[in-house]
Amino acid sequence: MTTQARTKFDVGGVELDRPFKVRRLGHFGYNLDKMEECLHFYRDLLGFQVTDEMDWSGRVQDPKLLEGLGPHGAFFRFNTDHHALVLFNRKVLAAMRGGPGAMQFKSEIDINQITWQVGSLEEVVNAGQWLTDEGVRINRMGRDMPGSNWHTYFFDPDGHTNELYYGMEQIGWQGHSKPRSMYYRRFGERPELPQINESQEVADAEAKGIDILSGYRPQPNLEPTYNVNGVLLPRPFKVVRLSPIGLFVDDVKASQAFYEQHLGFTTTEEASIGGAPAAFLRANTEHHILTLLSKSARTTLGMSPDTTSAFFGVQLANYRQLKDAISFLRDHGVRVDDNVSAELHPSVDYAAHAFDPEGHCVLLYYYMEQIGWDGKPRPQAARRKVTPGVWPETLEALPDSFGGEPYLGPWG
Repeated sequence: MTTQARTKFDVGGVELDRPFKVRRLGHFGYNLDKMEECLHFYRDLLGFQVTDEMDWSGRVQDPKLLEGLGPHGAFFRFNTDHHALVLFNRKVLAAMRGGPGAMQFKSEIDINQITWQVGSLEEVVNAGQWLTDEGVRINRMGRDMPGSNWHTYFFDPDGHTNELYYGMEQIGWQGHSKPRSMYYRRFGERPELPQINESQEVADAEAKGIDILSGYRPQPNLEPTYNVNGVLLPRPFKVVRLSPIGLFVDDVKASQAFYEQHLGFTTTEEASIGGAPAAFLRANTEHHILTLLSKSARTTLGMSPDTTSAFFGVQLANYRQLKDAISFLRDHGVRVDDNVSAELHPSVDYAAHAFDPEGHCVLLYYYMEQIGWDGKPRPQAARRKVTPGVWPETLEALPDSFGGEPYLGPWG
């Protein structure tokens, strides 16, 4: 893959090496076989709220192909973004792609999307053209529903689907997503600029006589019985951030170069893990947003050999909630490893691995080191000394405790 001669791009009045800037990880998803069990794990136990359910029976000539395959898919949120997590039924996807003969469809790439937020619609559109010129394989451009996010989809060297978007539908205090009758603003191709704003979309829908509060609204599954720092919640913790993502790749150096050159990530640290190279890359002030690991390390690390997903991280609101989450999940039959090696998550002090019903690893943590203006991580000797599996009652504050992107809005 060749790289163009570098010119500077005006991104909101700031000169950058590419016509966009990744701000954060937006959402992430899996294609699953055990859909019902995973719905319970992510919704009832981890606390992600369903914002929309998928029904793909209208996308096949014979809807009977999808009978008995279980839920088709769902979108989940933990904040006001329409979705942070997307789960699709792999058996349904296989049937849609090729009928009964495709039911043996299986791929170690069961991540359906890794989605990075940029700053504007202009950045999304310009990124699509720039990535094309860079020789990156583009999947599609346009605007998806549900979620209403304008996007550019493309592939990394291992075939993982990446997406750039700039913003998405927000779920307000009433908890309703957009009704399907507003999906006429879906785009299946690169949009012309400018586009009308969201407020105008809502006004236009009301003028058409659409009930804008007729969209999906979930019903509570569990009673709020836990006093979580003064708020009654159905579980003793609250997810406040999604990140980082860990990938198993064929060639760490090649993937590292891709994410540096084409997405503008910066390598914070490199290491040897499981006897193979590893790299930790950042896009903002967090120590890392992406971990790249060699596929050869899967067995050594005790991870599933059937997926290129090493883990995805969910940050909890504080240290006490992290400890309570471990007990809560274990009490509900979840396999949780709280004896996690620090080498796999540098800059995260206390952490645990929870495994979903298909063996995907979810990194649970409460703190990540922040990178300052000079771009240098904290020296290893200056990091908190942690004995894996030993959990103190309280912790001494670090200079960047509770640093980074804050959670906006109420917890419930």
